[in-house]
Amino acid sequence: MKVAVPKEIEQGERRVALVPDTAKMLVAAGLEVAVEAGAGAAAYITDDQYQSAGAKVEQRAGTMVRDAEAVLKVQAPRESEISLLQKGAVMISFLQPATQGDIVKSLASHGITAFSLELLPRISRAQSMDALSSQASAAGYKSVLMAAARLGKLFPMMMTAAGTVAPARVLVMGAGVAGLQAIATARRLGAVVSSYDVRPAVKEEVQSLGATFIELPLETQEGQGGYAKEQSEEFLEKQRELIGEHIAKSDVVITTAAIPGRRAPLLVTADMVKGMRPGSVIVDLASETGGNVELTQAGKEVDVNGVTIIGTRNIPSTMPLTTSQLYARNVANLLLHMVKDGALKLDFEDEITKGACVTHGGEIVNERAKQLVAAS
Repeated sequence: MKVAVPKEIEQGERRVALVPDTAKMLVAAGLEVAVEAGAGAAAYITDDQYQSAGAKVEQRAGTMVRDAEAVLKVQAPRESEISLLQKGAVMISFLQPATQGDIVKSLASHGITAFSLELLPRISRAQSMDALSSQASAAGYKSVLMAAARLGKLFPMMMTAAGTVAPARVLVMGAGVAGLQAIATARRLGAVVSSYDVRPAVKEEVQSLGATFIELPLETQEGQGGYAKEQSEEFLEKQRELIGEHIAKSDVVITTAAIPGRRAPLLVTADMVKGMRPGSVIVDLASETGGNVELTQAGKEVDVNGVTIIGTRNIPSTMPLTTSQLYARNVANLLLHMVKDGALKLDFEDEITKGACVTHGGEIVNERAKQLVAAS
């Protein structure tokens, strides 16, 4: 079975779907692995490293992809890449049916069996394949460093001969994987940290990291698989009203709230931003899916009355070596889950294979993806 890993062509994407360690895994499983020359360069991985791991380095990406039975990517393929794939080939990548409906339709029409890492079921057997979590953890860590670099004060309390410096106050909104990593990182830097989440079940996790859990008199919003469910506008309005005073007291606000496959919920209004002290910083990790902050501009850093709002896209890509290592292991584990004796054997009775598959046999087969594509 031939596996191909082309160079990512999305602007700003520095990650790669295969690293030397995972290339060894695939080769050991009896697969023939080919990597486009320079595919790992932005993640500081050389072609020689791939060759030493048993992979072939190909100069002509088109031929490599046409011959492959499985293609591994980070970002969703463009139409120019889809047209190269042979009918029946497997594609594994990030793929959001809600915002990339045309790509999903094209994959189906070309007869590609596409797997979306966003749709991977949240079960214990799939934890080693959970790329959303691995990348979110990195984003949560980096978000705090970005905030610390922009904030005009120190994070930790310091007692000096010139007087005592009060610690920075950090509010993390959303205590999923990204939020918990942000909490842990901010605490390591010495900040006083508080966190809010619509799921009361995460309170103990927040407290175990040394942060204060903010409890608001609102109904629980626990969704399937441990995610927060999509909230009604009435709920969000009440939430914003109650959380406003906590935002005003914070030096740093990091928003991480996301509903898989949906637009990010609006948590911080323009009026809340205007109520913050000049010099404060907001990092919106949901900027690519609409943003948790009303004034966020995706891909930009803006100043609103002295408050800096950071809407950097694709934060995991700013740490490409580590995030590629994590992502590549997730992808390799998913692919090997579907390989038996060196050949691809798709079992759609299996919860992981069925749950992550978006298109197969010329159709969109995932019910959730069908709904999202129809609504996009």
